[in-house]
Amino acid sequence: MLENVNVEDFPGLPMAWRWSPMSRFVFSLAMDRDGDWAYQVNSIDGFDEDLVRAVLSFAREHRLGRGEMQSFAVASGFASDPYGFDVVAAVPPDVHGYHVGRNDALNEVVSAVFPAYQCEFSGNETLEETRYRFKRMLRPTVMPRPPVPYLRMRYENTRTGSGSIGSSRGFTTHDVLLREVELLEGATGSFVEFENFRGQVWRIEWDGSWVLNGEPREAPVSSAWVMAELGLPS
Repeated sequence: MLENVNVEDFPGLPMAWRWSPMSRFVFSLAMDRDGDWAYQVNSIDGFDEDLVRAVLSFAREHRLGRGEMQSFAVASGFASDPYGFDVVAAVPPDVHGYHVGRNDALNEVVSAVFPAYQCEFSGNETLEETRYRFKRMLRPTVMPRPPVPYLRMRYENTRTGSGSIGSSRGFTTHDVLLREVELLEGATGSFVEFENFRGQVWRIEWDGSWVLNGEPREAPVSSAWVMAELGLPS
């Protein structure tokens, strides 16, 4: 199955193996119990054997991402001390491409799995959005890592002259959202609109006073409120 690599059995996990193509990387793979599918965890610059074993076991138990899928497959109920991960997620072969060009047949029967946070997934991502989030934002090979909440945003600030392009909300990070919300005050005609992992959309405006989803308010929204809406600790 795995050719030209130095493979060893994964300790304490049947039908599972690990290998390291170079010092920074450790790849771990576990077969499904019927031998027709596999689950793989890739890690870089830090390998936690207990965490990887827990992820592979959980993925195999839930048959996570097995078969046809076009987005993230997410299973809740995961926990592994001392980490804060609360789900395990999987992406399909078309997204991860772990074995493309080396073993294409194997690539087509492998889910890339990784520990994650519920707030990182909406459940409505397209294949392209899944690929972008997996490759560019979530850093699934890094363990530990902080949450990267599902966050789509558009904004315009009349004072700074900055803003998003077009009418669609684009993916961004929560620090960008917090910064732009803070810059709203005093910038008449400015707004920040964001969508969280629950599909809720919030529009914060400054038009001489604060407006939230069309309703005037006396005080600005707090950073703690924004963080809570994104599913993050404040």
